[in-house]
Order: sequence, then C-alpha cells, then structure tokens
Amino acid sequence: MSAHITAAQRPQRRGLSVRSLDWPVVIGITIAHLGCFLAPFYFSWSAFVVAGALVWLTGAIGITLCFHRLLTHRSFKTPKWFEYFLTALGCTACQGGPIQWVGTHRIHHKHSDDPNDPHSPTHGFAWSHVFWCLQKHQGGLPWTAANAARDLCRDPYMRLLNRFYIVPQIVVAVLCYVGGEWAATLGLQTSGLSWLVWGVFVRTVFVYHATWFVNSASHTWGYRNYKTDDCSTNLWWVALLSFGEGWHNNHHGDQRAAAHGRRWFEIDMTYWTIRMLGLVGLARDIVSCKRPADA
Repeated sequence: MSAHITAAQRPQRRGLSVRSLDWPVVIGITIAHLGCFLAPFYFSWSAFVVAGALVWLTGAIGITLCFHRLLTHRSFKTPKWFEYFLTALGCTACQGGPIQWVGTHRIHHKHSDDPNDPHSPTHGFAWSHVFWCLQKHQGGLPWTAANAARDLCRDPYMRLLNRFYIVPQIVVAVLCYVGGEWAATLGLQTSGLSWLVWGVFVRTVFVYHATWFVNSASHTWGYRNYKTDDCSTNLWWVALLSFGEGWHNNHHGDQRAAAHGRRWFEIDMTYWTIRMLGLVGLARDIVSCKRPADA
C-alpha cells in the first residue's frame, strides 16, 4: 500500500449512494437484523444457550482471538492447522473473509483517525459504526484490503476462505436447524427454527455490534492509559461486549501485545483464553505488554 495519496485517491465520504453500495453485504446485514424480530416468537432456553455458546466461539474466538490478535497483529503463534480452524470460526461471524478483515484493520492502525482511516468517528459516528462497511470500497478508500494483508494472500487456504467466507456460516445455520429439530425429539421445548433464529440471526447481529462498537464508541468515549496520536479510548462496556477489545487505547498504545487489559479491573477474557491455549501447547511466543505512559 503506497504511503503517497494523490488528490484523486482520497477517500470519498459524502454519504452512501446506491451506486456505491455493496448490495450483497447490505442485503445480508439487513436480513440478519430483520431475522432478530422473530426472536421473541421463537424463544427457547436451549436456543438461548446455543446463541451464547456461538457468540463465544464466533465472536471471542473467531474474531477477537483469531482475526484480530492472531492474524492481524501476530500477538502469538499457534500450529498452522489450528490457525486454519480458528480462521474458519472467524468466517462464521460473517464479517468478511480473513484477508478483507485483516487488511482493513491494518489500514485502520496505519491511518488511525486521520482522513484515510476506513472507520473513524471523525467522519461521523454512524459511519464508523456501520456505514463504512456497506459500500464496495470499504471506508471510501481506493485500495483493496489485500494490499495490507499480503502475507495472508500468499496462503492458498486463506485465499479460499476469503472467497467463500459465507460457507462456514451456512454450515452453522444448517447445524442449528438440524440440532434444534433433534433437541425437540428429545422432549425439549424448542424447534429447528428456534435454534436457527437465535443461533444465527441474534448471535450474528450481537457480534456485529460488539465489533462495530470498538470502531465507534471506543474512539468516542472513555479514558486513556497511553498517549497516542489518535482518539482511541478504553470503554468498559465495549470491553465486556467484545471480550476485551474495548480496552482500545491500550491496544493502540501497544498494538502487538496479546493482552489488552492493563489495570486490575480491565478484564480481558480473550487474553485469558490465549494463556489457557498456551498451557495446552496451542499458543506460544505470546507477546508481552509495554508499561503504559501516563495519560
């Protein structure tokens, strides 16, 4: 990715237009949100548990641990087969393929809160939260994310998952429906549609917004442990929703560190998971933290 930006290449953020929209993404996100309106009519406790388990697997493990801390920042190492498995879990969050996700996030760090940041609240809170990902050139930027994720582009498996990232989500949807029907035959008050609505629609939308709030709210409100050149903040409720990602100023101040929490009350469940993986030999070379500067 070239550091020199010509006037013609500068981001275009004059609002969303029909021409600029990435319609498959718009339709997919819309369907996921509309599906949540079915949740009260298809509630069952087993479906609620399934949704919670999948939030952890797809959001905490797939997105936060794998796409972010492993693939984007290489905060730790893991066996290649396990990295591939984790990447497939990340795809079930339906936030794009690994190359797209990682490349976009690296661009965010390179240009955090400057005019070339794909999703900064300086361009509007709604833009940073969701609008940026609804158009063909995400964030209004002229480059493709692949320019910032060339290491992943060299991996045939990552290229395959990036192209067909929707397939793992379809597999999960089928398993949810079949599992719900099977659970009903065991006498549970549930159904295939109950598990499908809660395990796919509700779970996906929850993970969407938990991730998006890191881009929007954690660059708007909160406190700072590190002196950085951007607007990143630490925000406790975003950290809870996103399994530690809301300690975002800590992350911007020390990007490669596996742990995002610094103070005793900055709970970082994802880092705890990385440490547990280390105990069983599935994580090694875990990058340690730098001491924060006074805010």
